[in-house]
Amino acid sequence: MSSYPQAYIDYLIYFHAERDYFECHEVMEEYWKEHPGDPLASCYVGLIQIAVALYHQRRNNLNGAQKMMSSAITNLTDGGMSALGLDPELLKAMLQERLQQLLNPNNKYEDLNLPLTDAQLVAECRKRCTESSLHWQCPSDFSNTFVIHKHRLRDRSNVIAEREQSRMTKAQQRGRTS
Repeated sequence: MSSYPQAYIDYLIYFHAERDYFECHEVMEEYWKEHPGDPLASCYVGLIQIAVALYHQRRNNLNGAQKMMSSAITNLTDGGMSALGLDPELLKAMLQERLQQLLNPNNKYEDLNLPLTDAQLVAECRKRCTESSLHWQCPSDFSNTFVIHKHRLRDRSNVIAEREQSRMTKAQQRGRTS
């Protein structure tokens, strides 16, 4: 059994095997929100921001990618990265290099592999990939437009229903306090 949160392992699978950065963001953000006060919260946010930056870059939204990458670099702490089985020095260097690349519009998107230092974590991720017929550290599939443009193409009916329910609840609460 892993000492890492399941959401983090899911994040790593989406990141390295499916290159589904939107799902990376979703799974890690849900975990982060459900665990307020977690000592690794800043790093979870940094991981979310790395995924969002790569999602933007792959879609050629370089301004969005730059903003997210800069924020990720700020949010990732050495202690947090180490606790998550990441090489802090190498990851920061990789992110700084990617940020510099994002400043040049002629640079093309390239996949990024997080520098994992925990061999057991890597083995667990590889095992899960094999069980799901996925390939660890596979390249992005640019023909999969759903993954590349997921924020526009996904079914949003649940999100819309939740927002409407929240709006109605707030309106009811305001009505009671008036």
